[in-house]
Amino acid sequence: MKKVLLTFAAASMLAVIACGPSAAEKKAAEQKIKDSLEAVRLQDSMTTAAANQMKMDTTKVDSTAATAAPAPAEKK
Repeated sequence: MKKVLLTFAAASMLAVIACGPSAAEKKAAEQKIKDSLEAVRLQDSMTTAAANQMKMDTTKVDSTAATAAPAPAEKK
């Protein structure tokens, strides 16, 4: 009985191993992960660039407002 169960267990393990992903499927999965990471990096750099642009725009508006002279009042 032990030999039968051992043979059945070994055959089951071989069947599970044989049903694993092929080399092409593994390579495709790795490429998909790399593409996803690159998309995240690109999105992060775009967000950082937009934040830096907002800082520059705000600084520009603030610095010109502080140095501008008030307009002269019109007399009637």
